[in-house]
Amino acid sequence: MGKGDKKSRRGKIWRGSYGKTRPHSPAKKTARPVAVIPARKKR
Repeated sequence: MGKGDKKSRRGKIWRGSYGKTRPHSPAKKTARPVAVIPARKKR
């Protein structure tokens, strides 16, 4: 895994190509709802 590897990110940067490992436009992060944890009951 390095510069000569077609599938690695470093290899894609070295070759100047794009693909699944190095998408042209960065993937948009979607905000997911935070799970609500119920409070514990004190004894």
